[in-house]
Amino acid sequence: MTQANLNDHAPYKVLEQPLGTTRHVRVITIGAGASGLNMIRTLRKNIPDSENVVYEKNPDIGGTWFENRYPGCKCDIPSHNYQFSWAPNPHWSKFYSGSSEIHQYFKGLVARENLQDSIKLQHQVERAEWNEDEGQWHVVVRDLATDTIINDVAHFLLDGSGILNHWKWPEIPGLHSFKGDLVHSANWPADWDYKGKRVAVIGNGSSGVQIVPAMQPDVSTLVHVFRSPIWVAPPGLEGMSASTAGEEIANLELDGDRFTPAQISRFEEDKELYKRFTKATEEVVNNKFSYLVTSTPLQGIVKEQMREYMSKKLRGDTKLMDKLIPDFPFGCRRITPSVAYLDSLHESNMHLVTDGIANVFESGFTTESGETIFVDAIVCATGFDLSFRPRFPLIGRTGNLQNIWTSQIPSSYMSCAIPGMPNYFTFLGPNAPIGHGSVLTITEHVAKYIVRLIRKCQEEGIKSVCPKQDAVDDLNEHIAVFMPRTAWAGSCRSWFKNGETNGPVTALHPGSRIHWFHMLQNFRGEDYEYTRWTANRFQYLGNGTSTLEGPGMNSTWYLDEPDSLF
Repeated sequence: MTQANLNDHAPYKVLEQPLGTTRHVRVITIGAGASGLNMIRTLRKNIPDSENVVYEKNPDIGGTWFENRYPGCKCDIPSHNYQFSWAPNPHWSKFYSGSSEIHQYFKGLVARENLQDSIKLQHQVERAEWNEDEGQWHVVVRDLATDTIINDVAHFLLDGSGILNHWKWPEIPGLHSFKGDLVHSANWPADWDYKGKRVAVIGNGSSGVQIVPAMQPDVSTLVHVFRSPIWVAPPGLEGMSASTAGEEIANLELDGDRFTPAQISRFEEDKELYKRFTKATEEVVNNKFSYLVTSTPLQGIVKEQMREYMSKKLRGDTKLMDKLIPDFPFGCRRITPSVAYLDSLHESNMHLVTDGIANVFESGFTTESGETIFVDAIVCATGFDLSFRPRFPLIGRTGNLQNIWTSQIPSSYMSCAIPGMPNYFTFLGPNAPIGHGSVLTITEHVAKYIVRLIRKCQEEGIKSVCPKQDAVDDLNEHIAVFMPRTAWAGSCRSWFKNGETNGPVTALHPGSRIHWFHMLQNFRGEDYEYTRWTANRFQYLGNGTSTLEGPGMNSTWYLDEPDSLF
């Protein structure tokens, strides 16, 4: 029913209910990774009279940290910062945790918070279409265990499927004619034994940089194929120790990058120490934006320091230095901390290939320079589909978002809402702070923003909410003009630009991590368009009473904190 139809209806009547009465809402969340897990808890705590189902395509929760299990896989954010603020973990074994430990962290909090009741594993969303009259999304889901179709509906559709989730094979002629082991880093076989084999690893992005030194000691020959230079920083702990967090780190008991049992006990017992250490390292992570602005002296200083570090680790090998050390700004591509990677390049069983692969045949490949190389296995550490296009038809008011984002540059409102897509919100959408620090606290802020909007709709008789196109256009103008100030816009091939060298920066927020947090604090209602269940926007005011008063309520809360704004 349109707003015009509503205005033609019977005379206005007062709703016989208190102000603050909530309408029942159903929420569907896609994905049980970090975003989906946090959202279950956030909805439970903040949205009364609601139900939420999370559809997860995998046989287990965890998203990235379930899917990525390749050798050497770990997070480049300190462990005590790569955790939810509501689930501090004093038991991290290392300063930088491996994928299996992070996955177990997620498994543990699911059990403690009883989140599993809202999750349906091996359920893949295949289609979603907005129904304007009903004010609901109609969602088609495939139960992968039974290969049956489920038709579901929800007032709100939340997409937590993630940006680094849809892995893809590289476009190399003949790749699938290879008869040996063909493996993608994001789809690693659990029981694959590569020891003693001749293995090619294609790619030197963040996954390749971790895989190469982890596999190198166990294979007969490791053929490493890379074409792009990359900034490889010193190990994270070394860099952290030289930062403003150095004093806190100096007082820790560490065995290499591993926390000693005594240190873990101290973290458990001394809450103030734990908090002080966590906040100190978090501040360093937050401050990384300061050297990504190319006009600042700090960019040049850090770039020169990294050039010296890499030159030393490459042992003055001019050929390697020319191929690996970039001319583009520090941070143009994702910065990868690793001493092991640079050291491994000098090992006797390494064979480095710095030109492209012309074609693959049954037992190996031929390079563009004409070299023929025979291998038993090929590992593609070649990344993901970074187009932001949904993996299924997502049909809103203005058509299928798959088609829209094929013909147009993906854009969003504050990275979480899309014009023409009512009651649809995404985590880590276009121009989110995905490269700025821990995703876990980032997704907490998105969840709080979404919950405030859902609660507003639930209490104020709002049927649908959607960002205005002109608001997104204005935001895009700001992004386009601001981004050239940053290293991300430099001339390098990067997933920040959907794999392009000089394209627009679609993956990152135009500012610091704190800048993004600050931006989300205030809801700008003027940037949204609404439809309502009733003709009069103030009918939700009800019968003159409030849900904030009555038996058991602290109806004089305003006397408790006189300076509070709320």
